[in-house]
Amino acid sequence: MNSLRLYSLAVGGVTLAAISVSFLLRGRKKTAEQREMERRKRISQHGRITDGTVMDVHEIASDGAETVQLLIYNYDVAGVSYEASQDVTHLRQFIDLHSCRLGLPSSIKYDPQNPGNSIVIAEDWSGLRR
Repeated sequence: MNSLRLYSLAVGGVTLAAISVSFLLRGRKKTAEQREMERRKRISQHGRITDGTVMDVHEIASDGAETVQLLIYNYDVAGVSYEASQDVTHLRQFIDLHSCRLGLPSSIKYDPQNPGNSIVIAEDWSGLRR
């Protein structure tokens, strides 16, 4: 009877340990900001460049204390026109939106597998021309 009890405790302990390890390996879920930073990095490193135009800059007051800054631009890939926006709120140290010249040509990096997935600026690259 004691061996059955020890066996049950051992199986329970191993199961508990396996569940704990799986939770530790999964880690925390990424925030929206972390996913966006990884997207910018991926496109910056592996994206293709095309010509585009920055059309407008919008500052939108959000529910929180921070205002969201959007860069609105358009570009063409393989005869298809795209109009997109990029949240540049967390890239303020790399760009001055108030001195950004609208309507002038700029470079756009896009994902070759999904041309609608694009950026104008990232931490290590800028398509804005001076």
